[in-house]
Amino acid sequence: MSHLNPIVAALALSVLFGGATSLLQAGGADVAAGKRIYAQVCQSCHGLDGKGVGVMQFRPPAADLTGQQVQAKLDSGLYTSIHEGRANTAMGAWKYALSDQEIRDVIAYVRTFGKGLPNP
Repeated sequence: MSHLNPIVAALALSVLFGGATSLLQAGGADVAAGKRIYAQVCQSCHGLDGKGVGVMQFRPPAADLTGQQVQAKLDSGLYTSIHEGRANTAMGAWKYALSDQEIRDVIAYVRTFGKGLPNP
């Protein structure tokens, strides 16, 4: 008898039931730790409030983390953007500086920027 991979099962349930809790957040992300990491490595580009207006200015500009375009992404998409960076932008890969857990923590904190947005 074959067993279903637990990751595949969790993803399937999330898709079936449209749950807001993603697979990455289910892994025990820490919002407070994410806030500290964000302040250290993300804030200078994305700004204190996440709107993309930080000390550093870029073309194209840093992403507005509070906006629907970012908040509507799955956590896995945000994870990839942080881990691998974004082509043709100033967003570099953080896979060498942040652990997988730290990236999950940052994502949990970034999700707090989207509170109050209408559900897509």
